[in-house]
Amino acid sequence: MYPANEHAIGILDSGVGGLTVAKEVMRQLPRETIYYFGDTKRCPYGPRSEQEVRQFTFEIVHFLLQFPLKAILIACNTATAAALEQVRQQLEIPVLGVIEPGARAAIKATKQNSVGVIGTEGTIQSGAYEKTLKRIHPMLNVSSLACPAFVPLVESGQRQTAYARQVIAESLKPFQSKKMDTLILGCTHYPLLAGLIAGVMGKDVAIISSAEETAAELSTILQHQHLLARREKPLHRFFTTGSADSFKKIAQDWLGQAIRVETAELEPVTPAYRVKVF
Repeated sequence: MYPANEHAIGILDSGVGGLTVAKEVMRQLPRETIYYFGDTKRCPYGPRSEQEVRQFTFEIVHFLLQFPLKAILIACNTATAAALEQVRQQLEIPVLGVIEPGARAAIKATKQNSVGVIGTEGTIQSGAYEKTLKRIHPMLNVSSLACPAFVPLVESGQRQTAYARQVIAESLKPFQSKKMDTLILGCTHYPLLAGLIAGVMGKDVAIISSAEETAAELSTILQHQHLLARREKPLHRFFTTGSADSFKKIAQDWLGQAIRVETAELEPVTPAYRVKVF
């Protein structure tokens, strides 16, 4: 049995988007083992109800808890908004989301106190980013925009096409007249489109991904709790509910390394069972 510091970090997302966070965790914490779960079969989460997203999140957490974990990172903004606090209440290990780190990074970056947020319908409708930003910095001017077409672009492997450029330009039109110097990519899929988004928004707008800040926060927590791994070669595992081949193709391209992807089935987790499990 491995000691607690050698346990894995569970990272979950609605699909491949959370790989942007996983990649940054690998960069900042190269000795840590990651067990990543992408629910590509039910992606995207954005148009779904908060209750449904919360249910899906608990099912993935339940799956990941069959393995020894020392932390869980909900690398999905929609799931963070819908389920972070509820999952935290059930677990004794650290559970991190991506909204607060993203908000802090944007506040550091803005010079004009004017921040834009793009995300899924669920994330934008929740108002989670605006609430978090305003709680930290009440004087901020925050504009939000749902971009539901972006996640399917990434999941379908079309992120580097002329069609993607067209969709992104059209989706961001409402922000062209807004005065902002900072834009939060409020979905972990969106950094995979960051170059195209930056091209539309212009060089004067800082593009913010929560990945770097989230990984830094995880590093601080693990160090404080004396849980940093010491192994030289971590053994990552990747799970998906959808096509392993499609997931593998996108993941290897983004991560720059060969991986093995396992197809997984999720069990329904009822509210009455959650406390017993967690």
